[in-house]
Amino acid sequence: MRLFKPVVVLMMTSLTPCLTLAADLPRQPLTPSTSMIQPEMNWTGFYIGLNAGYGWTDAMSVSIDDPLKLKSVTRNGAMPGGFAGGGQIGYNWQSGRFVFGFETDIQYANLGGSIQWNGYDYLTIKSKDGQYFGTVRARLGYAMDRSLFYITGGYAYGGLVDNGLTGNATSNQGYALGAGLEYAFTDQWTARLEGLYLNLDSSAQTKTIIYNDAPFTVTGRLPDSFGLVRVGVNYKF
Repeated sequence: MRLFKPVVVLMMTSLTPCLTLAADLPRQPLTPSTSMIQPEMNWTGFYIGLNAGYGWTDAMSVSIDDPLKLKSVTRNGAMPGGFAGGGQIGYNWQSGRFVFGFETDIQYANLGGSIQWNGYDYLTIKSKDGQYFGTVRARLGYAMDRSLFYITGGYAYGGLVDNGLTGNATSNQGYALGAGLEYAFTDQWTARLEGLYLNLDSSAQTKTIIYNDAPFTVTGRLPDSFGLVRVGVNYKF
């Protein structure tokens, strides 16, 4: 014990200048390194991208007024669904967590439309698929950093099939509604999953065909509405 007290006194004497110097140093707040903080995604800006997906719709139908048999018959067509794909371009504004935007797209659609004429092949009317449609839509979203949940709606135009009666039947007009989720992998590249419902208000088209000196009146009715599920990728400028 006699030796312990002088040692303690000596240590305290040696440490006193160091403690005084440390007390005089400015105090720095304990904050995380700025290099460790990742800023939230800013969705404002132009973007352009590509998409591809699957579309489906109701069957088309054709009615035939047969003057030889004095009756009217109907032939239904198959629309099993198929590929749809194209490109989009748009612009977003972000305010807080809300994102407002406009987008336009143009799509190729091949939904496999066909009609079995069953005894009326001689009228030589054919319907073909592989047509186009497009939309001009507003978007309203809620951003959670790099995830954007949104709803969308606006103007739609085009068509799904050419019914073969009065020429190209892809000039219909209507509306589109949908919703989706978009995720930003980087500050420039995003990917999305989107579902759309489109109604193009297709009208019936009629044509008179003369066969064996008899007038056959043929009326084609195209599907009005169809659904679309697609994935896409965008580059943000």
